[in-house]
Amino acid sequence: MPAWITTILLLIVSNVFMTLAWYGHLKLQSTGMSSNWPLWLVILFSWGIALAEYSFQVPANRIGFQGNGGPYSLVQLKVMQECITLVVFTLVAMFLFNGFTLRWNHVVAFLLLIAAVYLVFME
Repeated sequence: MPAWITTILLLIVSNVFMTLAWYGHLKLQSTGMSSNWPLWLVILFSWGIALAEYSFQVPANRIGFQGNGGPYSLVQLKVMQECITLVVFTLVAMFLFNGFTLRWNHVVAFLLLIAAVYLVFME
């Protein structure tokens, strides 16, 4: 598989884990599953998920980075990662959190981020 595809797929998987590590405990709390957990246990739980995130994020950056023979500059990797983060976050929020509504200003913000990605990839 080409490095550009591998990098993007690894970033997507990484961001699913990242979003669950950062916000998944809130869903567990709202269901009552972790509402009695002490904060230190919630942190350890999230760190466990974050370990999985790093297991995909680090290889994505190594494979994709131009300095290692990949197709992307450091800035391109970062901007791509941020856009993927927002898409994954939006999907997770829509499916896991009932009160989340995607509004017009969110869509405009995402379009501006897509414009940022375009600008970063310009020569």
